Amino acid sequence: MKRLVITSLLASLIVGLAFHEYSALPDVTPLRKKNPRTTALMELRDQEYRTKVTRPVRQQSWASYDAVSEHLKRAILISEDAAFFSHKGVDLFELKEAIKEDWEEGKFKRGASTITMQLARNLYLSPSKNPLRKIREIIITWQLENSLSKRRIFELYLNVVEWGPGIYGAEAAARHYFSKSARDLDPEEAATLAALLPSPRNPREKGLLYRRNLILTRLAKIGYIGEEEFLRAKNLPLWHKHESKPNDSPGSDRPEETPEESWPGI
Repeated sequence: MKRLVITSLLASLIVGLAFHEYSALPDVTPLRKKNPRTTALMELRDQEYRTKVTRPVRQQSWASYDAVSEHLKRAILISEDAAFFSHKGVDLFELKEAIKEDWEEGKFKRGASTITMQLARNLYLSPSKNPLRKIREIIITWQLENSLSKRRIFELYLNVVEWGPGIYGAEAAARHYFSKSARDLDPEEAATLAALLPSPRNPREKGLLYRRNLILTRLAKIGYIGEEEFLRAKNLPLWHKHESKPNDSPGSDRPEETPEESWPGI
């Protein structure tokens, strides 16, 4: 009898916690037509920068899906989430591998985050890697996938992702690093920006160059860029068209479509 009472209490507690978590989740449906003015990550970074002597000014300029270079979209897909247009928001194979690796190492390290999961985290959550936050991230990811088109999810991602201290979105990043619009990025510049994404605030030049060339190699392998263009781009130094580097400041301004089916080999 005592065991039954304890079991019932535990079950009630779990149901209560689940209901509380669900009711606290954000409503993502306004994102179908409304662009977010800020995100949880932007607010967190602003808070962090307030304690520092140098406070980067937030740079963000919204660019529609069609106003972002196809080169950049392709470079991001191939480096961050090759199965984006085919999965339902969570790459189950990658998630399983991440859980297995974290379990074996006894720490929450590997991310396995898809583009939609990264967007969910940037919009609503903290960057911490605790299990409860990860569960919330997965639930919000499913909400986004059920409420928005893949194109809209990618457009949101392209405009809110962090690309350096105070730099958010493809348009601000293209202006800051290459003094041009996001629609005018060439394959090498696109690969450089995609290479920045894993560590946008503290990139190491050697690692960034390696990652950029790895992305260019993948683009060449699937036939997106030719051999001649690949070799030319691979031999270019980083930031060859702009003097400023990742931790410098300023730049901004405003901005064709490839349908989802035309992403072969990804």
